Amino acid sequence: MDRKRVTLFACASLLAGAAQGEVLQGNLELRWGDGAPAAEARLAPKFEVALALDGGGRIALDPGQARRGAGDLYALANRRVAVGFSGRKSGGMRMIDAIVPVDDPATGLPHVRSGKADGVAKATLGATRWMTVACRFSDIAEEQKTVAFFRDQYGEAEGQLGHYWREVSYDRINLAGSDAVGWYALPHPRSHYVTEDGEEEKADLDALFDDCTAAADASVDFSGVIGINMMFNGDLDGYAWGGGRCATLDGGHRCWSTTWNPPWSFNNLAPLAHEMGHGYGLPHSDNSDGDDDTYDNPWDVMSDSWSNAVRDAVYGSRPKHINMLQRDRLGWVDAARKRTFDVGTPRTRLQLDFASLSGAGSAQMLVLQTPSSPDPYSGTFYTVEARRRSGAYEGALAGDAVIIHRVGSGYRYEAESQDADRPPADTANNEGSMFKPGEAWISPDGLFTLYVESGNAGGFTVIVGDRGRVTGGDGPRRRK
Repeated sequence: MDRKRVTLFACASLLAGAAQGEVLQGNLELRWGDGAPAAEARLAPKFEVALALDGGGRIALDPGQARRGAGDLYALANRRVAVGFSGRKSGGMRMIDAIVPVDDPATGLPHVRSGKADGVAKATLGATRWMTVACRFSDIAEEQKTVAFFRDQYGEAEGQLGHYWREVSYDRINLAGSDAVGWYALPHPRSHYVTEDGEEEKADLDALFDDCTAAADASVDFSGVIGINMMFNGDLDGYAWGGGRCATLDGGHRCWSTTWNPPWSFNNLAPLAHEMGHGYGLPHSDNSDGDDDTYDNPWDVMSDSWSNAVRDAVYGSRPKHINMLQRDRLGWVDAARKRTFDVGTPRTRLQLDFASLSGAGSAQMLVLQTPSSPDPYSGTFYTVEARRRSGAYEGALAGDAVIIHRVGSGYRYEAESQDADRPPADTANNEGSMFKPGEAWISPDGLFTLYVESGNAGGFTVIVGDRGRVTGGDGPRRRK
């Protein structure tokens, strides 16, 4: 998809509607709420979108409208944007015409900060310094972990966050300088920050951020920090949260990658890394079973943090890697390691190296691009990658296989792992989700076929555009 065309299309829509409605500028806050793992039913995920105004106010935006108005909404996380409203309201919220970045000169709007319109805004290369701030509610005395434990989570040994993010980013980012402070007493009890909202509880994330960072402000210079991991000594609203918070700290007003973690989250690195991924602007991934559960793709820590996870005696569940779309979103996939195939591309045999290889000499990400749509926000593409069960984080994966994701359905820009079984499995660690030598996949739209010809020490030899020999399961490896 031509993302510059998308940006210009959105800009034109915004400016065209400005005469009839209203255009406001501010920073875009995206936040994901992830429920605690439960023996019965896990809480449904939450997603909140807001425009943080320069004066300190916030306007809640309807997530569905925001996705449609922005196209790739997640690319704008924590960035300065202009939002065009039509003047109409739905469910108490103003209708959105378009959301475009105003930190990109290509849009023709005021230039604030250089950057690509389709890039994640916050510190995805080089040193990404995080600060852990541990805060306790005034009515809860227990401190579940020491500050030294939180500090060590950022270490460079296998199974620690510094090592993990270096490995998963091919050494494109690091956590150098990250530290931890606490425990600080919040000025109020838990009931002040977590209140009843109908039959559910609702955590006031802004108040938690404001009071927790204020308590630590005398000890921390937040101006040199890009991310803040807050650890609370009691449950929040049944969720851990990750995303962004735009505020003024140490004399500077900007957006911080932010996580809000109850004890069950900070006791395990996998959910903590998941929330940090949201802080970097990454959305959830999913599988293709069509249900509302986004936590059923164990090939990506941004979906299922718990299944097929390596266990650590100190840090609990370790995070597995993120899929190649997520890596590419953060700018970690070199052009030489990425191959794009359009419909009608001649049959091509090539080596697909394992995604975990930092020094790969062949392609690690294939993109199968469907024809462009008259609607520049619409369209579908597929990503192909090779995974193997090995290493400090991937050692408990379901197997060595080619994994395929579908992206772009319904303006969500979230990757859905493809499953050849009918019906698809509830969790994508089944054979139908893994394509192995001698097996082929035909895309749901019938436009692409990928055949896994053979395996080797570095990955797989695959053929794009050849139906090959379709095998496996109770029927052909195809989705009708």
